[in-house]
Amino acid sequence: MVVTLTNLCNSQQLFMEIGKTMSAFDYKNSLGVRLDNMQSKPNNYLKMGYRDVLNHNETLFFSIGANYNGYGAIGSDRLLDNFYEWDVTYLGVEAGVDFRIFRIRDFSFFLKGTASAEFLIQGNQTLNNQVFNLVGEEEFNNHIFFLRGGLMMTYPISRNTHITANYSLGKTVLLDKGNATDQEELKLLAHQFGFGIIISLPNCNCPF
Repeated sequence: MVVTLTNLCNSQQLFMEIGKTMSAFDYKNSLGVRLDNMQSKPNNYLKMGYRDVLNHNETLFFSIGANYNGYGAIGSDRLLDNFYEWDVTYLGVEAGVDFRIFRIRDFSFFLKGTASAEFLIQGNQTLNNQVFNLVGEEEFNNHIFFLRGGLMMTYPISRNTHITANYSLGKTVLLDKGNATDQEELKLLAHQFGFGIIISLPNCNCPF
C-alpha cells in the first residue's frame, strides 16, 4: 500500500506497502554439504517511508523508509538425517529508486531497485525436535544486507487515488558471514508480492 502526500512545489510522498514473501534458504552445513530439498514458507512484509521526484521530467524517484519482513524455510539433511526449520523476522531501513519506463493508457510501469539493512527481532531454528532462539546468537548473524529489484504498476481509480501492484526479487549476503565457530553458511532469496494505494492531497499535481 502506498499513501502519498504531495504539495504543488515539491512532489513529496509518504508510502506504505503490504504483501506476501516467499523465501528460499541456501544452507550449507559445517561439513560443506548443501541441503537440496529446501522448501519455502509464506510470510508477510510491510514497508513505509518517504518518496520524492529526482528529475524534471518526473520519471525518476528516490525513496527511503523502514521495512518489516518475515522469512521462513523447511528442509532436511539426508546425510545426517536432520530436519531443519527457520522462522525469522527482521526490521530494517531501506533506500531505493523507482524509474518509470512507460505508460499504457492509465497504467504506469516502474522499475524498482532497493538496498536495505535488516536486523533480527525474532527468530527460531528447529533442528529435529529442538527449537533454538536465534536472537543474539553469535553463530547466527543478527543483521543482513539485502538487495532487491522489481516492478511496480500504478492505476488511477479516482482523481486523487491510485492503486498499485508490486513485485520484487531480492538476495542477501551471508547471514552468518564471519562465523568463527563453524563453517555453516546461510543465504536468503525472497520473492515479494504486494499491493497498495497512492493518495494525493487536493489541488496538487502529482507525477505518478
